[in-house]
Amino acid sequence: MATLTLDSVKKSFGKTEVIHGVDIDVTDGEFIVIVGPSGCGKSTLLRMVAGLETVTSGTVKIDDRVVNDVEPMDRDIAMVFQNYALYPHMSVFDNMAYGLKIAGTPKAEIADRVAQAAKMLQLDPYLTRKPRELSGGQRQRVAMGRAIVRKPAVFLFDEPLSNLDAKLRVQMRLEIKALQRDLGVTSLYVTHDQVEAMTLADRMIVMNGGVADQIGAPLDVYANPATAFVAGFIGSPPTNFLDPAQIGQNGEGQVGVRPEHMRIGPSGRLHADVAYAEALGAETLIHLRGAQGDLLTVRQDAASPIPEEGASVSLDWDSRQEMRFDARGQRLR
Repeated sequence: MATLTLDSVKKSFGKTEVIHGVDIDVTDGEFIVIVGPSGCGKSTLLRMVAGLETVTSGTVKIDDRVVNDVEPMDRDIAMVFQNYALYPHMSVFDNMAYGLKIAGTPKAEIADRVAQAAKMLQLDPYLTRKPRELSGGQRQRVAMGRAIVRKPAVFLFDEPLSNLDAKLRVQMRLEIKALQRDLGVTSLYVTHDQVEAMTLADRMIVMNGGVADQIGAPLDVYANPATAFVAGFIGSPPTNFLDPAQIGQNGEGQVGVRPEHMRIGPSGRLHADVAYAEALGAETLIHLRGAQGDLLTVRQDAASPIPEEGASVSLDWDSRQEMRFDARGQRLR
């Protein structure tokens, strides 16, 4: 159990600054997801907390202890990697027990901790197997078990589900969230998948070019994005962006309208041609091309009529649901 504090944390490689000052106070037991596209700095930020990257300036604190210069093994953290990082010649039991053995934990305690974690992760039947005899999901459970048995102050997850198929990712997401709640361990989780971020996080950090564009609860970030980047990145399909002049409004910048807030009707303030429709069962996504060649998406109920491909249609929306951004991408309202 621990708190985690990042105070103006920056990272530079030579003269190139890649993390531009991140501040967050993580409460005891909170699940924080760091989300963003490739190259935004999310893994670098996690690695600084882990001690695998040095902090150029600012401080990282676990509870009240500054750990900037503390070795990874002495930070009381446990990390789950994307590639599982299991020893192929060791059994599941030995993989899970390895860190405890290195730390000199008594054999009886090791056996007890591994047994408890194996039961929690439904790995009891596989303790004598080698990693090559396991499925991808089972290997990920072993990697999680290795972290759990250490009883760390902080869990760190570096894109742990990216190597799994879509169905297994959904299952493992649910299991990770349930485990984290049961264990109550403060956690940082890195992903590029905004669906993972929305479903797992108590709060999320949306990274953009080394900057924390927004920190907040998932539904708050979705409903009230602070920047055009956040509005475009969080939500699938992404927000439609329009130039104010395109819809008869004054000023520079952009107007953002979520696909579910845009509707096709007999009249509207915008006209577009239907490119194609995706019938997804419970809903249909209508993809359109505006007069300036911009791509737009309308999400509608499956029961609503689907316009023909190539048809010219009118689009409208409730002005109270639009988002206004200035020329720098900052939210105006």
